[in-house]
Amino acid sequence: MALKVLWALDVAKTQYYHFKAIIIAGMGLFTDSYDLFCIPLVMKMIGRIYYPKIHRDVDQKKWFEVPTGIASTMICVSLMGAVIGQLVFGRLGDRVGRRRVYGISLVMMVVASIGCGLSLSKLTPMVFVSLGFFRFLLGVGIGGDYPLSATIMAEFANKQTRGAFIAGVFSMQGFGILLSSLVFMTVCFIFQASADGHNLTTPLELAPSVDIAPVPPESDLAWRIILMLGAIPASMTFYWRMTMPETARYNN
Repeated sequence: MALKVLWALDVAKTQYYHFKAIIIAGMGLFTDSYDLFCIPLVMKMIGRIYYPKIHRDVDQKKWFEVPTGIASTMICVSLMGAVIGQLVFGRLGDRVGRRRVYGISLVMMVVASIGCGLSLSKLTPMVFVSLGFFRFLLGVGIGGDYPLSATIMAEFANKQTRGAFIAGVFSMQGFGILLSSLVFMTVCFIFQASADGHNLTTPLELAPSVDIAPVPPESDLAWRIILMLGAIPASMTFYWRMTMPETARYNN
């Protein structure tokens, strides 16, 4: 009986639910790439707020630069979490089902994205401690989402179009990378327009000068908004994924 079901799935005609699965599974990778590629841009903004090393003896290019070790850690910690997430959630996906585990990983991504934006800001070290913790948690969620998105698409697709559909899912990563840059520029533009109206200085507007205007507290919101916006596509994907049934290949 199981073999007949699998054979029927392999020879099934391409239908609406196949394209729906591409969008839902692709949105997972779309969110992953947004979260992973927005952090280098955010580091530039954080450097201008928390690391104003303004001194004539220091190279001007490093006046607003997060130390290399800290910046690298903030970028790599999510990748470390992704490795753990792939191992843990990949195994759980085989044991308890793709649908349930996929939902758990997306919830983790939503919580972690919001947590990144709510990182402590009283002391500079605490900003990176809390940000690093939530970036690691985000990475674990990404690690669970990454393999399950491809697996779900492969199990929904028929034999003839499986490769093309999986490629379509992974192509959503490019759109996520593009969106991260667009969101960064849009948020900076909005804050700059607001600053111009109130004669304030935005973080990215600070010129290398010893005589420099203080950064307004409102500017600290910009990078937090960019990180928290990653929770929106993750939430949408969670809702859509919960409306889909478990894959027939897993059930059989």
